[in-house]
Amino acid sequence: MPPSKFVCLRAVRFAAYRPGQRTFATATTNRSDFVRIVEVGPRDGLQNEKKSIPLATKIELVERLALTGLKTIEAGSFVSPKWVPQMANSSEILEHIFKHPPKAPHPITYQFLLPNVKGLDNFTSVWESHASSKQDTYPTPPPSPGADEGPVLNTSEIGISSLDIELSIFTAATETFTQKNTNCSITESLKRFEPIMARAKDLDLNVRAYISVALGCPYEGPNVDPHKVANLAVSLLEMGADEISVADTTGMGTAPKTAELLKTLTAAGIENNDLALHFHDTYGQALVNSVVALEHGIRTFDAAVGGLGGCPFSPGATGNVASEDLVHCFHSLGAKTGVDIEKLSEVGEWISRELGRPNESRAGKATLARLRKPA
Repeated sequence: MPPSKFVCLRAVRFAAYRPGQRTFATATTNRSDFVRIVEVGPRDGLQNEKKSIPLATKIELVERLALTGLKTIEAGSFVSPKWVPQMANSSEILEHIFKHPPKAPHPITYQFLLPNVKGLDNFTSVWESHASSKQDTYPTPPPSPGADEGPVLNTSEIGISSLDIELSIFTAATETFTQKNTNCSITESLKRFEPIMARAKDLDLNVRAYISVALGCPYEGPNVDPHKVANLAVSLLEMGADEISVADTTGMGTAPKTAELLKTLTAAGIENNDLALHFHDTYGQALVNSVVALEHGIRTFDAAVGGLGGCPFSPGATGNVASEDLVHCFHSLGAKTGVDIEKLSEVGEWISRELGRPNESRAGKATLARLRKPA
């Protein structure tokens, strides 16, 4: 019997593995205690809002977030407005980013979600119209030493050459959720990704792949088989995905289940630096699960400012873990994020007020209360 793709992939990855790179508790290198926060508020955070959000508000949210020290912002989704009306103007957001790159203390990566080839075509039409102007810019200056601690560059130097664009795709760990979400099977969803992957490589763009409901499905229950998640992650990596974001879309994940999933992913030959964790806080377990993942060696986490979000295809799911809460938690453990918690808290308060909804970040509200306390 020939070796499985798990064994083959593990052998290749272990052959290239250099021990001692990613241990949080005993870390001594510059990079080992740095945690990258992927801010998903402008896309995953806004997509489930019922009230129509003006384009100007979405752009301002991206611009405010860019000033906080975040290095990756998910800015929109080229999905059908029929299914997700809030993402109807993602083309305009991408256009704005190209024409007026948000000021930031360092270069930023902006991610855009593509559900299918039609979304790819809509993205490409904007991308290609700006490709020539991008080629005419000066090269991005290299990061200064200690870049992971959040270096500060002169914001006047930040331009189109100082930003990157990445693409995202999504599937799910259960057949029912995939059918409800994308009207196809898991296998069919992978097939749909092939032209997106190929075109992304032609454009020299990285691709991030989401695996939804990895720790619980609203239709099939809380016990999603971690081996199915691992198998799917391996398939996506083999297709060319640069990063896998494993999502607890329903917030059903617990510390033991998170630990079991991460161990299963490791056993499948998937390295920690291939992974991001995406927790929702439906049952109040997002920070607990994040710490479990941190101790396992994960260094990339998704979050939404102000705890924005929910999933239109996951009944009852509440928002993402709040970016402010995650940053505060990691800072309290001695990790570095490069994010200014005070500036981030101000953004969370502002967007919550704009949307007419409560600010769900406890750390954000506490930070602002402390700043405003009379001397």
